[in-house]
Parts: sequence; structure tokens; C-alpha cells
Amino acid sequence: MKESYITTAIPYVNGNPHLGHAMDYLLADTLRRYMMYNGQKVRLQAGTDEHGNKNFKKAADQGVTVQKFVDQNSQKFQDFIHSLGVEYTDFIRTTDPDHERRCQEIWTKLSNHIYKDKYTGWYCEGCEAFVTDKERDDNHGECPDHKKPYVKLSEENYYLRISDFKDKIRNAIESDRLKITPTFRKKEFLNLLKNMPDVSISRPKEQVEWGIPVPGDDSQVMYVWIDALSNYITVLGYPDKDISGYWPAHTQIVGKDILRFHAGIWPAMLLGLGLPLAHNLLAHGFITANGEKMSKSVGNVIDPQDILAKHGLTPFRYYFLRHASTTDDVDFTWEKYEASYNELANDLGNLVQRLATLCKKNEISGQKVKKRENPDFDSRMQKYEFNFAFDILWDGISELNKRIDAEKPWALVKTNPDKAKEVLRKLVADLLTINDRLAIFLPDTAGQIEEIFTAKQIQPPATPLFPKN
Repeated sequence: MKESYITTAIPYVNGNPHLGHAMDYLLADTLRRYMMYNGQKVRLQAGTDEHGNKNFKKAADQGVTVQKFVDQNSQKFQDFIHSLGVEYTDFIRTTDPDHERRCQEIWTKLSNHIYKDKYTGWYCEGCEAFVTDKERDDNHGECPDHKKPYVKLSEENYYLRISDFKDKIRNAIESDRLKITPTFRKKEFLNLLKNMPDVSISRPKEQVEWGIPVPGDDSQVMYVWIDALSNYITVLGYPDKDISGYWPAHTQIVGKDILRFHAGIWPAMLLGLGLPLAHNLLAHGFITANGEKMSKSVGNVIDPQDILAKHGLTPFRYYFLRHASTTDDVDFTWEKYEASYNELANDLGNLVQRLATLCKKNEISGQKVKKRENPDFDSRMQKYEFNFAFDILWDGISELNKRIDAEKPWALVKTNPDKAKEVLRKLVADLLTINDRLAIFLPDTAGQIEEIFTAKQIQPPATPLFPKN
């Protein structure tokens, strides 16, 4: 049986994990849990990108060796992923000796599509990316993400001949064999692809001290994108192992700012290696604060650890999976977050408390979970509309609250106890059915709810699931 493979972008370790990273991991984990719910075996990759000047300079600033610096920060990301309730099967570090060796073998396999030339143009060190004259002019000479001027470089580098693969990449994307979600990102990239130049895939060692040496040329190191993008297959063992049991990936999840690398450079590499392209490329938006992009210079960065510390994991997952669009930019404010928490407490927390209390008073026994088809939910999930799929479940929770108020089992028991028990049993059965899919989004809380309502004797939780402040 082929195992479905989901990937997440590997972040630089020159800074702490931020909310954009959290979106990568939450979306990947949600897709993984949905696919497993439907009986599929899933492999999920995560990792850290550890080469390049940014990490080298940050280590020097802190007075530690670069290896110690990346070791410490890679662990921060592993801890962060676990704190989100995300379960991966593979974690890769680009400083792993096996990854470095495999990257060099990949370079050699691509050698027919690589040439050396002098580059003179514009570069953003923050993005670790070269930009065209047009991009520089469109952005008024400054990187829109890092708010720093582009630097003019003149150096001799190796290039990957993207022009060898443009037609195949375009055909794959237009035909949705490589399907980009959302559609408007697909259109944006196809426009960008028209003028996409061959890409520099190395830097002089005198400019970048921390990187994988280019095979046969110790004066050059691999440019970070060639190093980083290869991780998706080196973690599977390529080229030492046959990876056809996992590759092509079912879905690769990235932020919108790195879509062009994953839709342009990465497919070119795969085609050059004779490997199939991934099936799906899902690009999510940025997380803003009060409508502005988070930036250290602006001083509006919100640490995900502060949000987790406020109410715990389930409210964090609830906000970013239900009240955040899967594909558009997401605005975060503490006011919105508190409103979301109160909604969670009022709709789900109170429902569990009320229903469990009524069941205990009427000696209602727990039940087995009964699965039911939900084609609307499946349709939304398969289109990566996770927030809308979550809404469908929440509509069901709201409906259960309305039914309790309408059927009043606490009053009905006085005149027709058997009917009251029948009402409560039906409410429990329907809650368990909804909760079965709720575990895709909120696994910890769904586990608690299942434990309560499948027990031999239903008991309300000793403290509310979501206590009010």
C-alpha cells in the first residue's frame, strides 16, 4: 500500500518559531489526521534549514559556534511542533551528514542542467533570494518583507537552467497535475513563470562560509534553496533508496512568500532528476496583527508561546483552524482571540457540561461512536477549505445546543422519563458522531469528550473544559 506523504517547509533557525510556522504545522497535521481518519497511511515531514549566512552571522553575534547555534535552535522548533499537538514521522536537519552527502549526489545528477556564469544583480539576504531588475523596481528597491534595500552583487556562480523545464512546469500547473491551491496563486505564478530566469544555485565560499561544498569545486557552496528543497526527498533516503512508495508527495504546504521556489525551482530539480512532481501545492497566507504584517521593526510581533500560555492548546488550534482562512492572510488580535475562546467555552464547553450532568442525573450509560457519512465536510476538506469544514462541525454543535433548549429533557423527565432518556441518548450519539471528526482539529479535547460519553457511567468533567476567566 502506497503511503501518502505530506511535507512542510523547513524554516531557518536564525530566529524563534513564529505564527507563520505554526500555520504550516497545523495545516499539515489537520490534513494528516483527516487522511488517517479515512484509513490512509500518512508520512509527515518537518525539519530545519541550517546553512547560510544568516545562521552563521547570528551565531557569531551570540559568541557561539555555528554548529552549537543550529543545534539549539533546531531543538526549539522540534519542541514548538510538539507544543502544537502536531505529530510528524520524520524530522530532517540540513546539517545531517546524510542529507549533505545526498545533496551532493543530487547536484551531480543535475549536472547536465547546470552551468557556471557571472552574476550581476540584486539580492535580499533576508530572503536568501536573488530578484530581477523588474522585481526590484516594482518594490522600489526594498524587500517588502524585510524592509531592507536589495544589495547589488557581482560574482561567479553556478546556475540551474530553468529554461530546460519551463514548458513542462507550465503544462503540469495548467493541467493541475501539479495543482496549486488557491487558484489565484496559480495564476500569479504562471505569470511569474513567463519571465523566470535561470537561477543561481551556488555562492562563492568567501561570501557564504556555512554551506555544503559544490562537488568538484571547493571554492563554491550550494545556494540555500538547492540545499533546502532537496530535503523533501533526502529525508526519504533519496538517492540511496527507492522512494516510489512515498513520492510523489500528496501535498506540500508552504507560505505564499516561498511559493515560487516550490512551484518553479523545485519542479525543475525534480524533472532534471527524472522524478515525478508533487500532486498538490498548498500556499497559505501571512498572519497579520491588527491588519499589519508582523515585523520586529514595527514592534507588533506576537509570540505563539504567549498565545499558547493564555488558554492552552485547544483554543490556539480552534482559532487558527476555524477563524483563520486556510489560504488567505489571517488577522490576529487579542480581542478576536478572547471572543473565540468565549465561543469555544459557550458552544462546546457548556454543551459537554450540561449534557453530561443531565446524563448523570438520569443514569444514562455511555455509547459507542457511530460514524456517519458527511459529504459536505469531505468536499471542503478535499479542497483544503479546512476552516469551512470546521464550520460544518460547529453548525452541528450549535444545533445540539438548540435541541437541548427546545426539548428540555430536565422538564420532560418529570412527565415522561422514558422519553427524556431517549432524547438524552440521541443527543449523546449525535455529539459523539460530530466529535469523531472534531478530533481532526482538536484532538486533545475530542479525546476528553469521547472518554466522557463512552464511559460506562457518564460523568461531567470535574472542571469545565474551558473555564471562564
